[in-house]
Amino acid sequence: MNKNEISKILRDYHWMINEIKRQRKILEDMNGNLTAQYGIESTLPKPKGQNGDPIIREVLRREKKSKWIEKLERKVMFIQERMDLIIDEREKAVLECLLDGMSIKAISKHMGLSERHIFRIKNSIVDKMSEMSGMSVMSGKLCV
Repeated sequence: MNKNEISKILRDYHWMINEIKRQRKILEDMNGNLTAQYGIESTLPKPKGQNGDPIIREVLRREKKSKWIEKLERKVMFIQERMDLIIDEREKAVLECLLDGMSIKAISKHMGLSERHIFRIKNSIVDKMSEMSGMSVMSGKLCV
């Protein structure tokens, strides 16, 4: 994963976590609520070119949703697996603030540092996570 992607994940981490929780709850609550058509409706012809069955369409929509949730989970796990790389106290504080959804400006006010300084700290965090990402890719290639 490149530095821009890591930076974007850090920025979006907070809403991704909330969205994963929300979507899991929806899917959990909806499990088993699909009912097939019965009676005469089940024997009627369906339009050609698309499936007219709303149940099948809903199943397909949920399948897409599940794949999207998995994608968000992979991004979140990428960050979570690399959090231990950050050992500097200021970097830890900035990382936690970013993961909680705070903006650079809000972190700057919170920590009493300039926005430019917070931005440099964030870049340092991204660099460390990127280096680890590169190492894991390299070690994966060596093992193959």
